[in-house]
Amino acid sequence: MSVNAAEIKILEEEIELDNPIFIEALPGLGHVGKLAADHMIDELGATKFAEIYSPSFPPQVLIKEEGIIGNMLNELYYLKDVGEDKIDLIILVGNTQALSPEGQYLICKDILDFVKGYGITRIFTMGGMAIPQPVENPNVYGAATDEANIEILKGADIKIRSNDGGIVGASGLFLGLGLRQGIQGVCLMGETPGYFIDAESAEAILKKLSLLLNFEINTDKLDERAEETRQMIAKAQKMEQDLINKNNAGNADDLRYIG
Repeated sequence: MSVNAAEIKILEEEIELDNPIFIEALPGLGHVGKLAADHMIDELGATKFAEIYSPSFPPQVLIKEEGIIGNMLNELYYLKDVGEDKIDLIILVGNTQALSPEGQYLICKDILDFVKGYGITRIFTMGGMAIPQPVENPNVYGAATDEANIEILKGADIKIRSNDGGIVGASGLFLGLGLRQGIQGVCLMGETPGYFIDAESAEAILKKLSLLLNFEINTDKLDERAEETRQMIAKAQKMEQDLINKNNAGNADDLRYIG
């Protein structure tokens, strides 16, 4: 294995896919894309067929339930005959991205070269877009490699992100690398403050993806998790407001005493 390159361990050799769509959803802001893709994998019954390791991943392991150690890795899953159009999908998820810019480029290139072997025709990347505060109904923004896909996004009532910075990490790199090789791509970005795992934004982005790719998926579990988060935020905001009110009352008492 060359320095910083990806080591891809194939778990299932004989896979026949028909012009699959490649979906990237590695951890990022609010874990929006990752949570949406993990939900797809669980709900639609995707099959894992490869694991990806790299020395460019963080130098650590994860401690999971009951003290069991897990590696830093990415994983590839596939789905066949999804939705009314019977499309095939390859989904990239994992618990990390590369630490360095060089590692990001090399790993994304290796993964893209690998999934190209299955005949991918399009790329969808999913992630979060930072906003200052949580909102009840997060918007989904989009960007694409070509005007035709921009029009498709507009047709799905996805807001177009225009002249507004870049798309950092794997979600941007896969589109850029794919563009150089003639592979069309789209990025879906859900609004999120980014400081908590944002199930509401993940649900919003997944609904747009299912609309674009013409498949149905139950999002009840995401909605339940989003409601728990909303309650947590509301409780934190109430505690903050109570503290402000208490401090203001204390200041007023001080002023009356001085007067």
